[in-house]
Amino acid sequence: MKGLSSLGALVYSTDAGRVCPECREPLAQCRCKVLTRAVPPGDGVVRVQRETKGRGGKAVTLVRGVPLDATALVALGKQLKAACGSGGTVKEGVVEVQGDHVERVMALLREQGFKVKRSGG
Repeated sequence: MKGLSSLGALVYSTDAGRVCPECREPLAQCRCKVLTRAVPPGDGVVRVQRETKGRGGKAVTLVRGVPLDATALVALGKQLKAACGSGGTVKEGVVEVQGDHVERVMALLREQGFKVKRSGG
């Protein structure tokens, strides 16, 4: 594979999805120092808001600013979805829980010791 390095780094594979350009492992299994999963910078306040934009009028509860790494954030998202009895996802550091569960999510986050604020209208 002599010409592979001249083409650039592999970024996506149909087998594994996103791939680390350094170690060429799937991002979920990347162990190189370039992509250390550090806690994102922030002010230490978790913001919870209800949003309906671009969702056909359906409400979604968004949780932003959680000072956790990616794997812990996914686990928190799973815990919040189970407590609310609904679906959701974690995208780009934001936990999305389907439905209007702002008060319940805020109470659960306070129980876990986070400083929580309601944001938006």
